[in-house]
Amino acid sequence: MRSGFISIISLLLFFTSYSCRERGGKNINQGEIHYNIEYSGGMGSVPKEVLPKTLIVYFKKDKLLFEMVSPFGNSGIINLTNPDEGIFDTYFSLFTLKYYYAAAEGELFPGFEGMDGMELKKTDKEALICGFNCKNAEVTFPSDRSKVMSVWYTDEIDVKNSNVSTPFKEIDGVLMDFFFYLGPTEVHFSADNVYNKDISDETFFRRDDFKRVSREEINKFINKMISL
Repeated sequence: MRSGFISIISLLLFFTSYSCRERGGKNINQGEIHYNIEYSGGMGSVPKEVLPKTLIVYFKKDKLLFEMVSPFGNSGIINLTNPDEGIFDTYFSLFTLKYYYAAAEGELFPGFEGMDGMELKKTDKEALICGFNCKNAEVTFPSDRSKVMSVWYTDEIDVKNSNVSTPFKEIDGVLMDFFFYLGPTEVHFSADNVYNKDISDETFFRRDDFKRVSREEINKFINKMISL
């Protein structure tokens, strides 16, 4: 009987450890989403240990900040969308280097050239992620249309145009499980927690301590980070 009880506890722990934890209710319009990150593909000589382990998305109505920063050397990439102020920025930091590129409204953020030719098809599949009902879309690329990849998104988080400057701008919903190609590297993001909390407007202000550069220059720095 004791062994049966232990088996039940072990089973419950298994499902708890692999389930996404929800914070806050549905249809929230500000808060944070925390994602786990996994990498695959070529990454040069960069040790996985120094790469960012999590993505944090701060959102407030139609304002968003994607923060993927490693604690090692404070290195990483930030994408900032603030339509009210006309801000669509990409920030790059690597040790003492700090640069940003200011995109125009509707322009794709730098670093996503590897997503060129992507085709997206919405399906009828459904899933529950972090307590939110999610829809599915299948993605293929010109190099191999037989390879089908999935992304999951929800319309139960109230953020407008959440993908406006990303390769997934056709999707009207917040991405909960998705991927990007950064150079030769496939980066996969899976939502782990959703927090309903007040986010300061200052979160979405332009960073003054970064030097402004061209799109070509910021792409060069991003490619350098993933191919060191």
